[in-house]
Order: sequence, then C-alpha cells, then structure tokens
Amino acid sequence: MPKFEVTITEILTKTVTVEAEDEDEAFWKVCDDWRDGEHVLYPEDFLCAEFEVRHDGYISVYDDNGFFKKCIKG
Repeated sequence: MPKFEVTITEILTKTVTVEAEDEDEAFWKVCDDWRDGEHVLYPEDFLCAEFEVRHDGYISVYDDNGFFKKCIKG
C-alpha cells in the first residue's frame, strides 16, 4: 500500500489597529508586538485550513471542505 505525507496548515486571523507614521512602521510595530506575545491568536480566530498531500513528486492542495485547489510539482 502506498504511503502519503499530509501536511495540515491552519490559518488564524486577527485585525489589530495601531497608530503609525506609515504602513512600514505599522507593520513593524504589530510584528514586533506579536513576537513579544502581545497579539495572541486563539481558536476563535480560526479562518481555514489547507491540506497538502505529497506523493510521487507532486503536492496536491485541498481546502478544509475537501475541495481540490491546486497541484504542484515538488
């Protein structure tokens, strides 16, 4: 029986409002705060999941409803 590697990726999302001089500063403020543990994402922040199935040199990607999204040689 063939073996398959399946990678599960969960995507969480949260919107944070920050005051900054420009987009770059806003990004780095939130990124640094996130790394410092100030913006924690929880299960209720779940958006979706992707499943990558590896077999015979290809990766097939499916969404969390089982719909095929794409196939990648890799």
